[in-house]
Amino acid sequence: MLYRAYQNNADLLSPSRLAAQHLGNVANALWPASTERSIARSFAAAMEVYSRMRLTHSRPAYGIERVEVDGEAVAVTEEAALVSPFGTLLHFRKDTRAVQPPVLLAAPLSGHFATLLRETVRTLLHHHDVYVTDWHNARDVPLWHGGFGLDDYTRQLIRFLETIGPGAHMVAVCQPCVAALAATALMAEDDNPAAPSSLTLMAGPVDCRVNPTLVNKLANERPIDWFERNLISRVPWPHAGVMRRVYPGFLQLAAFMSMNPERHKQQFIKLYEHLVDGETDQADTIRHFYDEYLAVNDLPAEFYLQTVERVFQTYDLPRGALTVGDRKVDPSSIRRTALLTVEGERDDICAVGQTVAAQDLCMSIRPYLKTHHLQAGVGHYGVFSGSKWNTQIYPRVREVIHTAAEMH
Repeated sequence: MLYRAYQNNADLLSPSRLAAQHLGNVANALWPASTERSIARSFAAAMEVYSRMRLTHSRPAYGIERVEVDGEAVAVTEEAALVSPFGTLLHFRKDTRAVQPPVLLAAPLSGHFATLLRETVRTLLHHHDVYVTDWHNARDVPLWHGGFGLDDYTRQLIRFLETIGPGAHMVAVCQPCVAALAATALMAEDDNPAAPSSLTLMAGPVDCRVNPTLVNKLANERPIDWFERNLISRVPWPHAGVMRRVYPGFLQLAAFMSMNPERHKQQFIKLYEHLVDGETDQADTIRHFYDEYLAVNDLPAEFYLQTVERVFQTYDLPRGALTVGDRKVDPSSIRRTALLTVEGERDDICAVGQTVAAQDLCMSIRPYLKTHHLQAGVGHYGVFSGSKWNTQIYPRVREVIHTAAEMH
């Protein structure tokens, strides 16, 4: 019922938003050559802001066409290395003969598309052969493909690493840190030749018992059956995944936006003002952010509920109780994989201490293969995007990957 009500509302408003977009384009043609305010420009700005205040459900483009390698700009082409019902192993192939270590970037499955890591991908591409877990929108996955839970995510990481082959490295951002550590442990236990040479865990909820954040506390206020009754909906017709049980991306986005509604309100006011004043660069910055932020990705119900329960409520990994199928996950099985953990000093989603907990769990990794980096002055998103990611965090990530590559 919840999803159906949302869909009906979106369908009802769609014609007015399309009309606003068209009227704004017409008004743009009436703009004077000067940069002074005009009625036409004010009208066009209002129409654009209204038309943009909507959710979309399609993955935005990565838009990475060229990147600099060894001082030379080279072309980048996206290729699907492996396609499964719930996700694609996306390869950013570069037109260069430079041999660089392959890296699997494990993206969160948490209400947004993997394109949220666009800047992370772009930075890694300078010195690495980059692959990304490009998760599909669950509402577009037909019901006959079955479910997709936390175990399936972990197995998918293993399959992706096996597709890339021996010598790969894995970088997990936020939510998938638990699955990435589990996959690495299982592959180490099996002596799988495709086990990652290095594992980087960035701002991930390895042990949520440490310094609980508001997000952690909210996850524990109610039993898991409350989440299932109140937050899980079936995909309505006419989507390909009709009747699939999902945690709708619009609910996740609403939760994020409710944490700071005034900030989002002010951003749309600023967008209007920049458009009226002809400040296109400033307007583009806000446009690009919300094009990404308002593109929502529905989660399979199994994955969402299992993540809430096993990661945020019962803390299975740090308690030694995490299983994948009938196999128990033992991080002490990891011996030859270098480990880097990264945290942000001001992270209010995954607090300091929650990710570095992986260092103690991986007790069999020799000390010289373990590294931790606490970045001062950044919150959650600053760990993998922004100036400090590029100038202070990324060099540490690159160093760990390239050192591990030389050792193997």
